[in-house]
This record gives sequence, structure tokens and C-alpha cells, in this order.
Amino acid sequence: MQTIKGPAIFLAQFMGDVAPFNTLDGITTWAAGLGYKGVQIPSWDSRCIDLQKAAESKTYCDELKGKLAAKGLEITELSTHLQGQLVAVNPAYDIMFDGFAPDSVKGNPKARTEWAVQQLMYAAKASENLGLNAHATFSGALMWHTVYPWPQRPAGLVEQGFAELARRWTPILNKFDECGVDLCYEIHPGEDLHDGISYEMFLEAVKGHKRANLLYDPSHFVLQALDYKQYIDFYHERIKMFHVKDAEFNPTGKQGVYGGYQSWVNRAGRFRSLGDGQVDFKSIFSKLTQYGYQGWAVLEWECCIKDPVQGATEGAPFIANHIIKATEKVFDDFAGGGADEEFNKRVLGL
Repeated sequence: MQTIKGPAIFLAQFMGDVAPFNTLDGITTWAAGLGYKGVQIPSWDSRCIDLQKAAESKTYCDELKGKLAAKGLEITELSTHLQGQLVAVNPAYDIMFDGFAPDSVKGNPKARTEWAVQQLMYAAKASENLGLNAHATFSGALMWHTVYPWPQRPAGLVEQGFAELARRWTPILNKFDECGVDLCYEIHPGEDLHDGISYEMFLEAVKGHKRANLLYDPSHFVLQALDYKQYIDFYHERIKMFHVKDAEFNPTGKQGVYGGYQSWVNRAGRFRSLGDGQVDFKSIFSKLTQYGYQGWAVLEWECCIKDPVQGATEGAPFIANHIIKATEKVFDDFAGGGADEEFNKRVLGL
């Protein structure tokens, strides 16, 4: 077994226009002061990292790591959630997802996809240069508009969709393999990889690629009414990252999983600050420790009620209190009699 590393914090939701949240130096000083030991860095935010430079300069990466180490912090992983989303975009979402892209490729889906793929290639090398072994991203979506289909999906559409996803992602996965880094898809509604079955279909399409791994976030499964604890039993060998995020699902006679087009605060399913939702984190930390999860426990904060600073302040001790120091001995060793084959034979009546 392995003791989970942490607490750590994903900086994306906390970056802002006001100090200390508008610079990497400021926000990491703030995070360290709250008790965090690691930071997950959004690679699309140039205030946090120059992704291309990190891919091309080991010196730049060493300096970045050194600045954070001086504060008692490590980089846990880089994230390309926004860029990964743009690897596969159905034209129905072109206008909205253009907001994730630089001006130079907006309105040009082909160029936007090429830009996104290059960003992932940079992220693989940057992760290697930073000495990281896992990376967070989204799969993008070609089929999401057919998830609850009417009219019915044409025969073969799903198979063709996963084949195309595999075609786009296989060169990226190969690059991550070349760099010795696991690419971890956050399984998330809105992505073609949104539950266990869809992940399995993708994994089959990429021929079981050893770098096609998982970022585990139970909050997205609570909102789907999926058994997030059994999910760990099924996929623990592929879980290489962990977002510690809470959620609650309170269906009524008026709305359920789909939320009735309501704002987050008025939805049956909504994200909450740690401890304010329904996620059984004691069981999750126990299962991940039991299965030897070797990564970080990273706070991802998204709450429609609580102030983010309060959420982050409460998050560090919450995670620290849930981390289990993995035992190095069996609890009943004191009563053991040692290994003796002849004695065992006598006990067995042989």
C-alpha cells in the first residue's frame, strides 16, 4: 500500500484579477500559507506557466520548481483541460468553445484542433522536463449531443465516433509515452468519456494504450447517480490522478439528473465545498490507499454557495485529515508463529 500525497490544490478556479490571485508567486504563497503541499497548474494561464517554454527549456522548468520548492510546494501535475476539449469539438459547439482558443485560430475549427494538439504535445514534454509522471486533460466530444438521442443514433455512429477520437488522441498518447507521462482523462459529463463504459470503449479504440489513464473525481459521478466507490474497484489500476471535490444530488418531483436548465444553485445536482456535500471521502481514501494509489489528493473547488477562499481554507485540513498513513505491518503480526512448512503441514493434518 501507499500513503497518498497531499494536500494539494488546483489553481484554475482561484486565479483572478486581484492580488494575491493574479500571479503565480502570489497565489502559491497564499496556498502554502493555507497548508497545501502541492499545486496543480492550469497550463492555459500564461500567468502560471509558459507551456511552450516549459517544453523547450529544462532550465526554465528547474527555475520554476525551485521557486515553488522555496515555499514548500511541489508541482503535482499540469492541466490541459481547455486545450484537450478542443482536440475534438462537434460543430454544434464551435461558437462556445472558440472562447477556449487564442484569437489566431477562432472561427477556424481545423486550425483550432491543430493548435490544441500542439498544446498537448508541449504539455507532454513540459511534464517530462518538470519531472512529473501524470497529466490532466479532457477528451473532447464528438458525440455528446447524441447522449440521450432523439431521433435515435444512426447505426455505427458511436463506433465511428470512438474510432475518430482514437485517431486524434493516439499520436498524443504516443508522445506522452515517449516522455514517460500518464495522460489522465477527467471523466466528465460533456465529454465523450463521461463514465466507465464510455472510457472502456475509448480504451478499446486506442488498443489499450498504457498511457490512456484516469483522473478520478467522484463529484461527476454523484451527479450521474453512478456508484463512485465501485468505480474505484473497477478502474483502480488506471487511476493516476485524484480531484477531491464534493457534490450533492437531491432529485425532486420536478427535476433530476438533467437539472431543468436551472442555474447551479437551483439544480438537483450541484458541486459543493469539501464536507458540505454527500461524497463519502473516508471510503474513497480507504479504497485508493488499499489499491496503492501513488499520486496526489488535489482539491478542485467548485461550489455554488460558499466563498472560494473559505473553501480553500477548509480544504487543506479536510484533505490532510483524510489521508491515511499506509501501514507497514499486519495488525495481528504480534500473534504470528513465523513461517514453518512442517508446522503448517501438521496444522493441515498432512
